[in-house]
Amino acid sequence: MKPGNPPLQSVRLLDQLRERIRYMHYSLSTEKVYLYWVRLFIRWSGRNGQMLATERIRTAPEVRDALSAVA
Repeated sequence: MKPGNPPLQSVRLLDQLRERIRYMHYSLSTEKVYLYWVRLFIRWSGRNGQMLATERIRTAPEVRDALSAVA
């Protein structure tokens, strides 16, 4: 990330991701792909395919399992 990042304005995770991507001047297609993968991970880690807002930090094995499941 660029030094001196401005504070995020939104409280919602996906909106924060959009803010940061736009701050970094990534392309719109990159933004869409990043949002897709984050949503997929949230759904994978939720219950019954529901998107869950969670404060719990994921461990490396959980993230690795998620990526293996979608690969």
